[in-house]
Amino acid sequence: MSTATLPDRTTGTSGTARQRPSFVGTGLLVVGAVYCLVPVVWVFMASTKSSSELFSTFTYAPSGNLFSNISDLSSYRDGLFWRWMVNTALYAGVGAGLSTVVSAMAGYAMAKFRFPGRGVLFNVLLAGVLVPGVVLAVPQYLLFAKLGLTNTYWAVLLPSLISPYGIYLARIYVSAAVPDEVIEAARTDGAKDLRVFSSIVMPMMVPGLVTIFLFQFVAIWNNFMLPFVMLGDDKLFPVTVGLSGLLNQGSQQPAMYTLVITGALLSILPLLALFLLLQRFWQVDLAAGAVKS
Repeated sequence: MSTATLPDRTTGTSGTARQRPSFVGTGLLVVGAVYCLVPVVWVFMASTKSSSELFSTFTYAPSGNLFSNISDLSSYRDGLFWRWMVNTALYAGVGAGLSTVVSAMAGYAMAKFRFPGRGVLFNVLLAGVLVPGVVLAVPQYLLFAKLGLTNTYWAVLLPSLISPYGIYLARIYVSAAVPDEVIEAARTDGAKDLRVFSSIVMPMMVPGLVTIFLFQFVAIWNNFMLPFVMLGDDKLFPVTVGLSGLLNQGSQQPAMYTLVITGALLSILPLLALFLLLQRFWQVDLAAGAVKS
């Protein structure tokens, strides 16, 4: 015979005590948020100052030269900065999109198909996650130089298609979110593997694919070493390499600190907009998980 749980008169809740907030955890999150936001605030404040004010005024005191700095940056070499921004959007958007598709297909195959050497392949993949990209920049340059692809868009796009970490995340997400029974039912109805992947698996992987896309997009957007090694024409530069060139022009020309800081501020805005646009997919996934549990 079951007994009903009476509400607690002192708290107005059921017999289980209401969870108390963790002040230690909240404090650590606040410290982490401040640590991440302070440099962004500094960049914003510094981008509002002129060259003379940049080193002579209080660091976090704003000024009124933001739009003047943006105008000067836009007029530099007939708008070369915006060419860099378009190049960066091309590298990051196309590279992250194709890399997400490749990661999804590879992760699905490793999670749901049984084939010889699958465990060895997964261990090699984990080892690839630990290899920093800077180590591969020079070998990739030598390979692309033999193919005649250096100093082209392909030299930055092609190495971005394979992401060991993205494949690892896709495999983990498919194993947890795509039941084998759903795949078997689709195959029983006559669906081929490609149809199963595109019509059933991909829609179930949307939150995981958004995560992979964001990680890869940010990684390519902030990448410096690969395009720095691969590219020689400044019209092909992404914004990271282009701003570095403005900062290190040699002894013949002074460093353009104000333009570099203003360009850094403008380069952050697309990333913020992308996170705000795609965060709803994570919220939907969390809500669905709460309902299922």
